[in-house]
Amino acid sequence: MRLYPQPYEVRALVARTFDEFGAAPHTLFDLDETILIDDGRYMARSYKADGYMAMWLVEVGIVQFYDAEGNMLRTVNLFEELEPQRMAA
Repeated sequence: MRLYPQPYEVRALVARTFDEFGAAPHTLFDLDETILIDDGRYMARSYKADGYMAMWLVEVGIVQFYDAEGNMLRTVNLFEELEPQRMAA
């Protein structure tokens, strides 16, 4: 069974990565977030802050990070990077 990451987990990953690149959103609410729906299907989310952009391709499970010139800086495979959360008994 494949577990899909939750939007709040990806948003936190994006904020941490933007911080590593030098963009400093003060809170998660400072990220400019857009949801892409194509023909009624939830396809992607994009995030922008301080000239950087990240694109989460939902079905593929990757997040790609870009600088202001459109150069890809990093790709993260969410199915490998995010650990499943355990629920308390």
